[in-house]
Amino acid sequence: MTDGFVPSESAIRRASRRARDGVALDATEAETLLHARGEQLDALFEAASRVRDQGLEAVGRDRTITYSRSVFVPLTRLCADRCHYCTFATVPGRLPAAFLSEDEVLDIARKGAAAGCREVLITLGDKPEARWDAARTWLEEAGYPDTLSYVRAISVKILEETGVLPHLNPGVLTWQDFQRLKPVSASMGMMLETTATRLWSEPGGPHYGSPDKEPAVRLRVLEDAGRSNVPFTTGILLGIGETLAERVDSLFAIRRVARQYGSIQEVIIQNFRAKPDTAMRGMPDVEAQELAATVAVARLVLGPKMRIQAPPNLIAGEYELLLRAGIDDWGGVSPLTIDHVNPERPWPRLAELAEHTRAAGFELAERLPIYPEYVTQGEPWIDPRVAPHIAALAGPSGLADPDASIVGRPWQEPEVALVSSGRTDLNTTIDTAGRTEDRREDFDSVYGDWDELRAQVGAMRGVATRGEFATALRHAEADPAGLSDADALTLLSAEQGQEIEALAALADDIRRDTVGDDVTYVVTRNINFTNVCYTGCRFCAFAQRRTDSDAYTLSLEQVGQRAEQAWEVGATEVCMQGGIHPDLPGTAYFDIAAEVKRRAPGLHVHAFSPMEVVNGASRTNLSIRDWLTAAREAGVDSLPGTAAEILDDDVRWVLTKGKLPTSAWVEVVTTAHELGMPTTSTMMYGHVDNPSHWVAHLKLLRDLQARTGGFSEFVLLPFVHTNAPLYLAGIARPGPTYLENRAVHALARLLLHGRIDNIQTSWVKLGDDGVVDVLRGGVNDLGGTLMEETISRMAGSANGSYKTIAGLEGLAALAGRPARQRTTTYGEVPAERLATARAHDGVWRPTLLPLV
Repeated sequence: MTDGFVPSESAIRRASRRARDGVALDATEAETLLHARGEQLDALFEAASRVRDQGLEAVGRDRTITYSRSVFVPLTRLCADRCHYCTFATVPGRLPAAFLSEDEVLDIARKGAAAGCREVLITLGDKPEARWDAARTWLEEAGYPDTLSYVRAISVKILEETGVLPHLNPGVLTWQDFQRLKPVSASMGMMLETTATRLWSEPGGPHYGSPDKEPAVRLRVLEDAGRSNVPFTTGILLGIGETLAERVDSLFAIRRVARQYGSIQEVIIQNFRAKPDTAMRGMPDVEAQELAATVAVARLVLGPKMRIQAPPNLIAGEYELLLRAGIDDWGGVSPLTIDHVNPERPWPRLAELAEHTRAAGFELAERLPIYPEYVTQGEPWIDPRVAPHIAALAGPSGLADPDASIVGRPWQEPEVALVSSGRTDLNTTIDTAGRTEDRREDFDSVYGDWDELRAQVGAMRGVATRGEFATALRHAEADPAGLSDADALTLLSAEQGQEIEALAALADDIRRDTVGDDVTYVVTRNINFTNVCYTGCRFCAFAQRRTDSDAYTLSLEQVGQRAEQAWEVGATEVCMQGGIHPDLPGTAYFDIAAEVKRRAPGLHVHAFSPMEVVNGASRTNLSIRDWLTAAREAGVDSLPGTAAEILDDDVRWVLTKGKLPTSAWVEVVTTAHELGMPTTSTMMYGHVDNPSHWVAHLKLLRDLQARTGGFSEFVLLPFVHTNAPLYLAGIARPGPTYLENRAVHALARLLLHGRIDNIQTSWVKLGDDGVVDVLRGGVNDLGGTLMEETISRMAGSANGSYKTIAGLEGLAALAGRPARQRTTTYGEVPAERLATARAHDGVWRPTLLPLV
């Protein structure tokens, strides 16, 4: 479909010259080139082919076009959406059953394996149980709580019984859904189709009445796939009513996600084909030249690294035309099953496809559903549970091994949860030898595209409006927790001198009235059981690949030994968190907690961040509630409310590539509170955020506490920048300023008044002078002795890895206040624990006990 913009011949020539010269096209130039025809179209093809050929040569596949030999499993044709062009989705009365049974699916997969297929394309309607009673009833009778649980279970069966690799197309997925499905699939996909919101929002549009076709929702799926390191297929659908400008906008949106996360493995340029018995049966098909021009523009926009596909059963025999336009893949082609989405369009025979490809000067090569570049990279793109299945079918180049046997292989969690490996003495040597390098070797690739992030952060910067400071302070005196956003921002802008001192004094008065003068602390030991992690948090210098020189994993024996040592020197608590190790089964967390309770039954187990909870729940296929219940039964007493960072997804997706979204963090902590498990709450600030984010974060925590009452404290965590990847890339600032630290600690006391009584500072991050200042401005807690603080030390903190009781009480004394040891939940410490802790000054040192 064209719109009012019709470029002149000279404009097309200029854009074509820029494409020929390798200049990056802007959106207007890309739209202009969609109008190319005749000689101009030939010139466009030449430029696109050159870019495609450069990309293939760079990966060692010169003049090679790929395809995947696949079978198509329509798991269910019921769908919550009502797309006006679709004949795949239907109603229960036209189906023998709501879903294909396990036996039916496995029969298709086995026949596919016998026919040499290495991919099983599992396609289904979006969330059918949300619309159809028949779907809900079938799932209930089969024992599945939802459709995705069946998808996960049947994928495991396919892997174990046939060896064919699942490529999942279940529609719109959440970040948590990706965590559930990644371990059972080689790759996943979902067509973006279009970014034209009007085609979804306006009556008569092809997506009107289809909640899952909202472009913003579908773009979020692409981003969540990237955050989860899932090799992902997407694409656009041509001719459904979009303008050429909207078509170009869709391509640029895909490019943005691909650059930021590196997860888009292929883009399908699919032409709409009108079907009888649909609302859009009268729409004209996209002509071959328009399709080819779009492919060529897509190639120029998306660049040489992107794999671009045109489905061969939809192109009306125009093989040479599409190859000239710049495709390098034919997609999934089945020798066995029909294309259930386009059943009237049969697949070409593979021999015919090879012949057409060869006639255009290329060779046809079979790939797996996951593209070769991701196969050869391995982690973090391939989950360890499915890695053996992929490796069994892949050759050295990552393409399909023609001699591989397609047979079922076990799919299972690792039998050994934790095995000692790597630099397990990092907890002590971080203070002597330090870290090996200031950054990981994969710094330039693992966190996504730094340039895209710079642009994103540039649009996020904000400056608080000053307003009238005295007025804001009066409002805070009258109703500290009820401060408006404007007043809160004004207080955060407090200047050196009278303003910051007045704000601190008010916060300290409220602190004194709320919790008294005692400065509290806990004798605790941090046990970070592994730093192997592939989540891709850009602020974190602790995470390592398993092959990095600073990587380590503790065994269960070592975890238990460290807990026992902590008990022997008077600890009342261990705080345990670790990286998201790809080999760690979801039950390993239970084993860790149980081992601590076995070795030191009196210790309070304060363990596992919301990110770890979601990881554990996803890997065990349990709900958050059921997983937390099992964790409590294993010995977990409370949860650290870390992984919060800033509870604003716009900020979070800059800070981290793959961590849980705000909604998931909220779900974990509120569920824990409902189960009677207290948590802390935290905020890491001073990186790419601004004061408005701090205010919103504090108010969200305040409101959650009003609902659940489960937060024991609020912990402020200034960003430590020195070795943080986001800082090394020149995107984050070097942490908050001195004034910001004082102001935000004080504001936390004000905004959380009446909800969260305990405000904690971090001596690891602030240092002694900074701690004393905030103790005079609203703070009442110093955290703990820690015994082995590694995370901040790896980031570059210079404040040591432990603090003695004498050291903590000395800080309180400098602030003119008494100090008191507490329990995790701010209770009284038994006399025996107090005496033992005093005897050892609250710290276990390697020199005090024999090394084992």
